[in-house]
Amino acid sequence: MPFHMHFGQDDLLRCRFAVSPLWETQEAVRTLKRPERHAYHPRWLRRIREAGRGLDLSALWLLMPRRGHSPDFLGPPPIGPAARFEEEIAAVRASDPVAALDDMARALACTPGAADSPKGRALLADPAAAVLELADAMEAAWHALIEPDWPRLRALLEADVAFHSRRLAEVGLGGLLPELDRRLQWDAGRLTVEWRDEHARHLSGQGLILIPSVFSWPDVISGFDPPWQPTLAYPVRGISGLWAEPSDRTPEALVRLLGRGRATVLAALDAPATTSGLAHRLGLAQSSVSAHLTALRGAGLLVSRRYGHQVFYECTPLGTALAAGGGVAQEFD
Repeated sequence: MPFHMHFGQDDLLRCRFAVSPLWETQEAVRTLKRPERHAYHPRWLRRIREAGRGLDLSALWLLMPRRGHSPDFLGPPPIGPAARFEEEIAAVRASDPVAALDDMARALACTPGAADSPKGRALLADPAAAVLELADAMEAAWHALIEPDWPRLRALLEADVAFHSRRLAEVGLGGLLPELDRRLQWDAGRLTVEWRDEHARHLSGQGLILIPSVFSWPDVISGFDPPWQPTLAYPVRGISGLWAEPSDRTPEALVRLLGRGRATVLAALDAPATTSGLAHRLGLAQSSVSAHLTALRGAGLLVSRRYGHQVFYECTPLGTALAAGGGVAQEFD
């Protein structure tokens, strides 16, 4: 069943992208309980196995029903385009206990028996203490599950924002939204999202925040009731190569043609990326990656585009053909 978002003129001017470490932490916690989300994350799951055993996520999981409402205050819309986790978790700790009580009660009601469980009753009995307990659990999850990999995750998320920001300039909001995910449809100022229940919201001049997400895959998540700003999280581009090591993605024919370093950098550019993002993901010195990017761009295999203070690199059609290990690369084999 659909979820309809109705845009007015002011809303069209107030749509923006954001990257949220708190959102990724929340969805990583949810992913641990959702086997259908595990397909793209086996290496991450192996890495965090030991760290995850030391976490008590029971209260968070209780508020994450399979269907229905999840508390908005635990993963609120990002406060800025590049918010730090410390800023976001501080906002969670400052949540109004009265509003949090209603938020938690709605979430618990979505799972039969959850509100009457010992943990459910404790959360509802003292919402101020519950807010702090849940924020502590989320912060522990951040340090164990996300923080060690955040540079890699952030690089992928920022590359997605850069790509779609360019598409927004090229095709406009009505053209962009259906490109974010096949479940999004745009028609004359109304965004329709495939949803579990019938729901509608007029954005009323607040606009829409668009969040690319690694751990919400394969779901498109939308909502946030007033007074929260409407937000939509969609699966990030390039997730299939996120956890791959350089040796997994670099064709040997390409290595013989370009050398190991340049071949590794080219093969890693399955989505636009910055020098620092590639360096962290590949475990190479930033100066080495910069030199390889300059050489590849000079050979016509890459182009660079500036977005704000960052420069993103992406493959040209020739670079894409070479990185795939076929076409031109095979001719030189």
